[in-house]
Amino acid sequence: MINTNSKPISEFIEKYFLHFNAASLVDAAKEYETQLEKGSKMLVSLAGAMSTAEIGKIFAEMIRQEKVHIVSCTGANLEEDIMNLVAHSHYKRVPNYRDLTAQDEWDLLLKGLNRVTDTCIPEDEAFRRLQKHIFKIWQDAEENEERFFPHEFMYKLLLSGVLEEYYEIDLKDSWMYAAAQKNLPMVVPGWEDSTMGNIFASYVLKGELKAATMKSGIEYMTFLAEWYTENSKDGIGFFQIGGGIAGDFPICVVPMLYQDMEREDTPFWSYFCQISDSTTSYGSYSGAVPNEKITWGKLDIDTPKYIIESDATIVAPLIFAYLLNM
Repeated sequence: MINTNSKPISEFIEKYFLHFNAASLVDAAKEYETQLEKGSKMLVSLAGAMSTAEIGKIFAEMIRQEKVHIVSCTGANLEEDIMNLVAHSHYKRVPNYRDLTAQDEWDLLLKGLNRVTDTCIPEDEAFRRLQKHIFKIWQDAEENEERFFPHEFMYKLLLSGVLEEYYEIDLKDSWMYAAAQKNLPMVVPGWEDSTMGNIFASYVLKGELKAATMKSGIEYMTFLAEWYTENSKDGIGFFQIGGGIAGDFPICVVPMLYQDMEREDTPFWSYFCQISDSTTSYGSYSGAVPNEKITWGKLDIDTPKYIIESDATIVAPLIFAYLLNM
């Protein structure tokens, strides 16, 4: 008989993850759960290549079960989940990527295979397939004198149904589709450095689109400020995967509200956890210990703080599995 109450992953990490980074993983997961139980909302930031690492297989369920309430992600993570949805069979895995020569890399370029560590994204089936459809949506918005955020355009793309003929994975494994269905709040700082951002810029240079059709980073920050103000009564936690702009941009909303807007009743983030393989060093945001954020007015003295110095592609799915009672 199958034990329907069995939670093999949760039970495994509680039994064996007892010290060092393993213990930090369990502590961070339990406190995340506590935050949700007391009514706090949670921001999850996605840096690196988590979408290409297929984090959607579990992150989509986190969104469906409302264990994440707002996302901050890089432009790459925004688009690469959708690319995986429509071009998965054309991806090429290169397990021996450490042994590649410059000539090997050049050969991949000539084949239209853009490498992300051990995985190559197919240009024609991924980038260009999205391009022809998203351009039409950008164009329609401009003709109607409408403006949207980058993620809102992607939601429109997914919900329009124009990509359905290309689906190559189970739709439930796309975190962007789960987010689009819920109209999940999102910020995408620095979207311009993504592939779709570059493509949009090329249309602006060619005079085919106006830059103003795309809402800006400043508008993302003002949106986030309003969202934080409206939702922080019972606390908002911060779960950061990787470093960089996906984490630094949203966490700054608190000192901005408190110091620059002089809203001195603005609460600090109620929880902070970062998964990163960056070691503490000189001036590195990704390598900064959580206590440094106290000096910037982001975290309080008593804010539960965790740092897990490990590979996010290993750690994040384990924490999400714990939270989903797997």
